[in-house]
Amino acid sequence: MTPKSKPTGSRRRAERRGRWSEYLAAACLMLKGYRIVALRHKTRWGEVDIIARRGDLVVLVEVKARASRQLAVDAVSFESQRRIRAAGDVWLSRQADAARLSIRCDIMAVVPGRWPLHIKDAF
Repeated sequence: MTPKSKPTGSRRRAERRGRWSEYLAAACLMLKGYRIVALRHKTRWGEVDIIARRGDLVVLVEVKARASRQLAVDAVSFESQRRIRAAGDVWLSRQADAARLSIRCDIMAVVPGRWPLHIKDAF
């Protein structure tokens, strides 16, 4: 896809499904007592789908919507993990209380017809 071209119908559906999955994952996290502090946090080094907090714990969450939970987990490559950590480090460096915060990287696997699976400390 060139920079100025419009997304195709299937691409738009995939983006819409991804956004919906992120909102569902955020709602699931809020029900578990987390506070959502950022959605789709982008930096020049990467993007984090959800940044959530509970006390002094900051959670960087990668949301993957796939046909099965295993496919969702496998879709988070080592390169994706590196970019998520880099973007999380940028966010953390901008926090006044960064010294007392601990950080964790999780995956939320969203599968049709099932509640999202929250995999803590996934990478």
